[in-house]
Amino acid sequence: MAENKTKPTEMTVEAFIDAVENAGKRDDARVMDALFRKVTGVEPVMWGPTIIGYGSYRYETEAGRQGEICRVGFSPRKAKHSLYLLNCGKDGDEAPFVTLRERLGKYSKPGGCIYVNKLTDIDLDVLEQMVAMSWKNSLERFPE
Repeated sequence: MAENKTKPTEMTVEAFIDAVENAGKRDDARVMDALFRKVTGVEPVMWGPTIIGYGSYRYETEAGRQGEICRVGFSPRKAKHSLYLLNCGKDGDEAPFVTLRERLGKYSKPGGCIYVNKLTDIDLDVLEQMVAMSWKNSLERFPE
């Protein structure tokens, strides 16, 4: 079975954010880092070369693939910020998360991630609620 390529690295979050080329994305990353730290209460870790992750959990897919990944996180990518949030609770109820997403502002969600161009496009209070719900849901679904 293939090994998960996204793992914690030794790079510091501060060094990564300082190296973000676009000043606007770099400033947004600092704001998001502060928000995620406030909500989770944990120090972030770099997952792979570009994901700033908070907490971690072990998972196993229905196909038997196992791995470890951050509970919540984000990546200040060149085109758009990628937000990594678990969108449903232990019972699979996604409705409360969808309701928040509808109030978030301008975003796209072509797959599992939420993509935001810049923080001025979204409501940061709603993002904070989404991170809190995702953090809570991840702890319920993956308590280890």
